[in-house]
Amino acid sequence: MNILVIGSGGREHAICRSFRKSERVDRLFCADGNAGIAEVAECVAIKPDDITGLVEFASQNHIDLTFVGGEMSLAVGVVDQFEANGLRIVGPRKVAAQLEASKSFAKDFMARHGVPTAKFTTSHSPAFAILELQSGDFGDEDSPVVVKADGLAAGKGVVVAKNRGDAITAINGMAGLVGTAAADKIVLEECLVGKEVSLLMFADGKDFALMPPVRDHKRIGDGDTGPNTGGMGTFTDTSLLTADELLEITDKIIRPTLHGCVREGFRFRGILFLGLMMTADGPKLLEYNVRFGDPETQAILVRLKTDLVNICEAMLDGTLRNLTIDWHPGSSACVVLASRGYPSSPQTGDVIHGLDESKAFPNVEIFHAGTGKGDDGSLVTAGGRVLGVTATGDDLVTALSTAYQAVDKISFDGMQYRRDIGD
Repeated sequence: MNILVIGSGGREHAICRSFRKSERVDRLFCADGNAGIAEVAECVAIKPDDITGLVEFASQNHIDLTFVGGEMSLAVGVVDQFEANGLRIVGPRKVAAQLEASKSFAKDFMARHGVPTAKFTTSHSPAFAILELQSGDFGDEDSPVVVKADGLAAGKGVVVAKNRGDAITAINGMAGLVGTAAADKIVLEECLVGKEVSLLMFADGKDFALMPPVRDHKRIGDGDTGPNTGGMGTFTDTSLLTADELLEITDKIIRPTLHGCVREGFRFRGILFLGLMMTADGPKLLEYNVRFGDPETQAILVRLKTDLVNICEAMLDGTLRNLTIDWHPGSSACVVLASRGYPSSPQTGDVIHGLDESKAFPNVEIFHAGTGKGDDGSLVTAGGRVLGVTATGDDLVTALSTAYQAVDKISFDGMQYRRDIGD
């Protein structure tokens, strides 16, 4: 088979690595890839939002299966266009992608289908959002509140404000942070308290198969300090959710979501990501993503035993219930190495040292998120999040220890990372 993966980050590197392990894959392409992906796939210079170019490439190169990595391609309708041209592609159509592309659409969907979530309101301007805050619906001046940009914002459109003053500052600065299009509407939410966890699944429109639960560390600094990022590290471990909690999430959130999609005239087929808060009142849904998370993918896919091609075909054919998906036991951990200035103004072009020494550790995979080649052929930083150092182990302590030992071998100017992943 010929496979095409759309995207260029650590998530896509992990996806390409999983496809490369399959005996069924002949040629593997990635549009547009990065320096690390180029070691396992043929990178092609087509941007993920160039839908016409992607369709033409898939048609001309006899691509049997395409896998969409990022949310932007899904939001602009890449799946609709591929399917219209008779091409097999894994991911939800544009209408279903609104579950991530619009926070207000997602919250209204949750309300319509009884999915437990935080109290919320949607405002069509910063001025109205501030008036809503001042009404007292989200507590007094000292109450925390969550401020969200409605549109896609690469993980930077959510601010957990400590009080009303910080929330007003976030509202007024949202357009400058994520762009006017993403901040066209502002969603305000009550600030939920509990344990945060992410649960991902493969879905074929009617059935689903869960992946290992995973926790992401969003803020840039140790102890959950500083601004939100796209993710500074993740881990999987059986301690994240009990069997009873999984059953409750399935009954109260997953089934109502998938049934709601059908009732509203669209099926959900692809990867569904639930951002959850385990509160004293039970699980509540923070957000949907309609694709693999990044860096959650790195920690999850290193534990996948079943051929990813077989899973993709089952999703497309509606036969997930007939496929047993196996995972390696134990735990995994991913530590993200970021460039100086991330997340606001990342520095690029710095030479990366120590990768060979890092990769020499057993049970370690290095996923490239933002790397490129310098003029002299050396590996250099080319983005905010640069590398995802990922390790597996019999337990979480072992996985974390191995990952951090591998991190210690890597260096580049301004390298920053969290030292408390898994705490």
